[in-house]
Amino acid sequence: MQALLALSRAIDRLNAFVGKYSIWLIFAATFISAANAIVRKAFDTSSNAFLEVQWYLFAWSFLIAAGYTLLHREHVRIDVINSRLSKKAQVWIDIIGFACFLTPLCLTILWLSTPVVIQMYQSGEVSGNPGGLIRWPVWAAIPVGVTLLMLQGWSELIKRIAFLTGNGPDPMGKLSDKSAEEELAEALRAEADRKQAEAMASQAKA
Repeated sequence: MQALLALSRAIDRLNAFVGKYSIWLIFAATFISAANAIVRKAFDTSSNAFLEVQWYLFAWSFLIAAGYTLLHREHVRIDVINSRLSKKAQVWIDIIGFACFLTPLCLTILWLSTPVVIQMYQSGEVSGNPGGLIRWPVWAAIPVGVTLLMLQGWSELIKRIAFLTGNGPDPMGKLSDKSAEEELAEALRAEADRKQAEAMASQAKA
């Protein structure tokens, strides 16, 4: 189990890293969109390549951040019934979902999308729009993003099994991005603030 938990932590670190820096893809898409609008207004010209690269960047940011979203348990959930169940029942529902639904779905998407990406790469297929871009880079986001999502699903599965067997903490709580050092510093500051408030209250009474 310790080896599996180590694997889970490695997957978490991978998706945390990817999710942290995927925001730059959104920034790049926004910058290109603004530049394209300025050029179109100022010089009455534009390019389909500018438009398509925005779509490419958005597709990449959306797909590769799916694992990061799962890591932070921010996917849409229907908790009307689930929230009324015991913690153990909730964990079992997640285990069944990750093992029987998420993993087969991801494997199916990988099975169907990977040959398409390879074919587009080999053929050098280009967008049908004038001045458009080659297609395979944006299609490659599908297997990459789905792989990251599937790996995170396995990580979450490991955490829940560890919890049920008494080898891990509660995996259903809110995940924090803060390091142990940052959490310790916050706790020390809170304790210092509490002591200062108590001292001020004592002085006020005196």
